[in-house]
Amino acid sequence: MTPPPISGLDSLLSAVPDPSKPLLTYYDESTGERVELSTITTANWVAKTSNFLVDDLDAEPGTRVRIGLPTHWLRFVWILSVWNVAAIVADTDADIGVSGPELEADEDIRVAASLRPLGGRFATAPPGFLDLGAEVPGHGDHFVALDPPESATIALDLDGARLTHAQLLADNAPTSTRRLITPGSVSRDAALIVQTCVGGGSLVIVSSATPEQISRLSAQEVAEIQ
Repeated sequence: MTPPPISGLDSLLSAVPDPSKPLLTYYDESTGERVELSTITTANWVAKTSNFLVDDLDAEPGTRVRIGLPTHWLRFVWILSVWNVAAIVADTDADIGVSGPELEADEDIRVAASLRPLGGRFATAPPGFLDLGAEVPGHGDHFVALDPPESATIALDLDGARLTHAQLLADNAPTSTRRLITPGSVSRDAALIVQTCVGGGSLVIVSSATPEQISRLSAQEVAEIQ
């Protein structure tokens, strides 16, 4: 079956040729954690997070969201979810701040992820923050935007550069390669997920790893080191 044409970044996941195959595989070598998400599972997380953004956080087109998560499968879920609701992934003047367990955010609306396996909640609710692990799972598995993004909608405003949905699609060539990546910037990861979804590739995300561990995982996962 031919995937539908990509009109905006909100349709990235629906364009993946085989949604049953792994899209995101995450390793934390400091804990031994391994999580693998197919496109179908990723889309489920994105739908729930998009509903959370709209229903609980009042996100709308143009809302600025700062994603302060490290390179982790949840960072990619949040990038896709922000685009899904026609909001902007931004690093300044944000309306919503997303933090990891270090709880570093000073926006008016603050949410945090424990980064525990499978998106688990904090053991104790973080004061001043909404706990993603507690809030997101209860939302619906399907999301339909009332005001979807257009090609000219701003998708990224990072490091002083503003890029629209159309520009991100045009600037990132599709790749079908399975690639291994280590921690990097939000702008890099935004580009990677566009390239990967459009081309039908996949990403192996590795954190807290030595060069030897990275080489081993590259061979084990048959993934090209980036």
